[in-house]
Amino acid sequence: MSPASEAVAAFRTVHGAAPAGVWSAPGRVNLIGEHTDYNDGFVLPFALPHRLAAAASPREDGILSVATLGDDGQIQRSGELKIADLAPGSVDGWAAYPAGVAWVLRDQGFTDGADVVVAGDVPSGAGLSSSHALECAVSLALLGLAGLELDGTGDRVPTRPQVARWVQRSENDFVGAPTGLLDQTASLCCTESHVLFLDVRSGEQEQVPFGLADAGLQVLIMDTRTKHSHAEGGYGERRRGTERAAELLGVKALRDITVDGLAEALDRLPEDLVPLVRHVVTENQRVLETVELLRAGRLADIGPYLDASHVSMRDDYRISTAELDLAVDSARQAGALGSRMTGGGFGGSAIALVRDADLDGVKAAVEAAYEKAGYRRPRMFTAVPSRGAGRDEL
Repeated sequence: MSPASEAVAAFRTVHGAAPAGVWSAPGRVNLIGEHTDYNDGFVLPFALPHRLAAAASPREDGILSVATLGDDGQIQRSGELKIADLAPGSVDGWAAYPAGVAWVLRDQGFTDGADVVVAGDVPSGAGLSSSHALECAVSLALLGLAGLELDGTGDRVPTRPQVARWVQRSENDFVGAPTGLLDQTASLCCTESHVLFLDVRSGEQEQVPFGLADAGLQVLIMDTRTKHSHAEGGYGERRRGTERAAELLGVKALRDITVDGLAEALDRLPEDLVPLVRHVVTENQRVLETVELLRAGRLADIGPYLDASHVSMRDDYRISTAELDLAVDSARQAGALGSRMTGGGFGGSAIALVRDADLDGVKAAVEAAYEKAGYRRPRMFTAVPSRGAGRDEL
């Protein structure tokens, strides 16, 4: 059963009737370009086939009720939330994510209530942006109930980048997680068979072909099943560090430091900020060079950039973990063309670019390495670039 069908069925269970509509949004994998988004840099994500769907119907009392179907088949309910009273800190736990969306949309003039039931298959806590898939799906549901479908016509219809910024505000200011713009934009704007080359500063987007099947390649996702959360300290500390560095260097953001000017910039910084700046500047360059290879159809040649990205995140940004390093190293040793952790770090998932013929061997090698280390067995699956968020047929 698809996530949309599951959400509709769960809505019937909760509310005893069919929803007015159902909208879904995908999780994402970032091929390369980590922690560059909040530094006005470049990112290169693609949407996963895994989605979260929000089935919804309007209410006339200004109340938001949200329920979610868990992996165990049990339905959790948020209770009734009065949209007019929503404020940062007023809602805890998972319900803060949809509540934050309603809070932001309230400021845009969307004050009507709704019953929303969410279901889907984006792995949670895996660094694959399940929280942003939830927020994007709920955003589209609340807008859809107001008669506004993305890509529709009319003066009030927001653009996908505009909704992405609303979702970012809900996460930054309501939930309290200092995330950048990568995940929301990926969930809303990615397309099938492409990676999204996004210049975060300008908002310029390019859909770059990423035909894995034609190249005989797979992207293997390796979920370490270790804790991952943006709302905790490590992510915010690094963001504040890069913002402080930009201020000391007299630039708007680290995007303005080039590889050619890196050595001179590092000489002007205190020692603790040097590795953070080195990662961001070199990671932006890796994104640009990866895009050039993909434009030329040289998919198999991007592996060294993935490897270098992981080393930079491990040694300079210091956001990797023993479990992530083991997944990356064992995949490489078993024949992966390149491998790196993906997402915010401190747990979550790694990816490996693998030839079709090597896939089973790489998976077996990672599983064996985890078993030998005494780690929990990783969850592994392949992913192809998929469609972005939108309304689903009932």
